[in-house]
Amino acid sequence: MENTAPRLAIVEDNDDLREELLFFLRHNGYAVWGADSAEAFWRQLHRNPVDIVLVDLGLPGEDGFSVVEYLHQLTGYGIVIITAKGGEPERLRGLNLGADLFLVKPLNFAELHRSLDTLGHRLRQAAEADPGRVRHGDGPGAWCLDAAGGRLRAPGDRQVPLSQQETELLKILLRAAHQVFSKEALHDLLFAHAPHPDTHRIDVILSRLRRKAREQGIDLPIRSIFGKGVVFTGQVQEPG
Repeated sequence: MENTAPRLAIVEDNDDLREELLFFLRHNGYAVWGADSAEAFWRQLHRNPVDIVLVDLGLPGEDGFSVVEYLHQLTGYGIVIITAKGGEPERLRGLNLGADLFLVKPLNFAELHRSLDTLGHRLRQAAEADPGRVRHGDGPGAWCLDAAGGRLRAPGDRQVPLSQQETELLKILLRAAHQVFSKEALHDLLFAHAPHPDTHRIDVILSRLRRKAREQGIDLPIRSIFGKGVVFTGQVQEPG
């Protein structure tokens, strides 16, 4: 019989709670993995796609609200906030950013199990209604940059047309996928002869890239890591 349980990830920096959740959910038939920070989660997501993400709000570095907001922008993910910050302002902010559930610690594991089954069923219905959807981390194949042709090929062979600056930026990011580059470093690499650093130019290029990808229905796996820089988190194929 096919296992229809949703695939899960837990982003929780409390080691004991994360391990308890992993044990409980695996015992109940879920495929699940954990990360102790947002940065670790984004690095692993492309290798281990999931359907539902359980997110603690009080994470080190990039906080849980940021993770919720970006996952919601990617679309197709179930998002469950698990937090000790159970006040009304936090609940409203989390739900407004796109969370499906807001659960307050200490967690009732039986309630969590029921909620995940219900959310997983809803996500399967949404996926069946939109079979063409491709999420970050899902889909066959890998990302490939055709620098000569000015194109980025996404999994599924959809393509994003690129300007020269966008191509040069992607050359750097894809050549060292999963390595975080500060915006200052990217600026120095792209604009070596500029008299003064202006990281806003990097923001503009990234914004154009993301907009172009969205227009093609593609979730571009470029993450801005709080306090650190920019990283390409997708699987990269060498050009043929």
